[in-house]
Amino acid sequence: MSLFHNTDRIWFEWISCRRHGGEMEFEMIYTVTFNPSLDYVVQVEHFQSDAVNRTSEEHVYPGGKGNNVAVIASNLGMKSRALGFKAGFTGAAMEQMLQEFGCDTDFIALEEGVTRINVKVKSEDEFEINGQGPRIPEEKIRQLYERLDALGSGDVLVLSGSIPNTLPDDMYERIMERLAGTDVRISVDATKDLLMNVLKYHPFLIKPNNHELGEMFGVTLKSDEEIGEYARKLQKMGARNVLVSMAGDGAILVAEDGSVLKQLPPAGEVVNSVGAGDSMVAGFLAGYLKTGSYEEALKLGTAAGSATAFTSWLADADQIRETYKGLA
Repeated sequence: MSLFHNTDRIWFEWISCRRHGGEMEFEMIYTVTFNPSLDYVVQVEHFQSDAVNRTSEEHVYPGGKGNNVAVIASNLGMKSRALGFKAGFTGAAMEQMLQEFGCDTDFIALEEGVTRINVKVKSEDEFEINGQGPRIPEEKIRQLYERLDALGSGDVLVLSGSIPNTLPDDMYERIMERLAGTDVRISVDATKDLLMNVLKYHPFLIKPNNHELGEMFGVTLKSDEEIGEYARKLQKMGARNVLVSMAGDGAILVAEDGSVLKQLPPAGEVVNSVGAGDSMVAGFLAGYLKTGSYEEALKLGTAAGSATAFTSWLADADQIRETYKGLA
């Protein structure tokens, strides 16, 4: 089943029905962002370290890998709910922005500190200054567990990004152990040890990029065949589906049904490196939940990731649709 079926009809029905109160029902995609942010993104024409620099353009967005997934999932007509922790006036602003992008939110309020602000300067080169974020006490972690206990059969939980130093470094394992034996499908997008340590809990989806995949095994991967070989190793270690992003070379999926699929990206100018991987995860999950096809999931994931790379922030539904139509 194609999401577009040679026309835009199915796409528009899917998106508009979800957004305008139709009766179509889909599983909920939950995301957890342990250390969300407000991202202050500025454009400086010619940044100089020894001078006062003035911006030519500036934007404020809700940040964090899980939040990115929630926004793209919502843009694609899925029901998404962003979980995590918020603090202070910046946390309130971050949550309000997510709601304006169509996401349900259920952040746990912290009494101390503020949600961090990340500053991203775009000029001839790019610079980033990321805040540390507030301390998260044990009682607040227990409240997060209670929210996760409410997830039901068919729901999807996305765990992505690093774990802040205010939390135990095995948080992903604790969550997945708690949900073991349920029908909740868990997607994990993290690096090296964080990813390797959760394989025993059989995540539905993991998404390393090709460089991260090589680093896990101490090798440099130079061909699609080698990428597929090492993706299968992760599958044998417990992952159900392994989606390997390869930037301008597209993506390779080693699926639990035994298929190995590759999708090349469309032609386009890359203007943004933030959120493309998160968009791929959201597109893949939305495509799979809608069609049950790994081929369509890979195609929509590639379209969503590419569309975000081609725009200044996260892609909207129209941008993803146009990018999807440009895929071979």
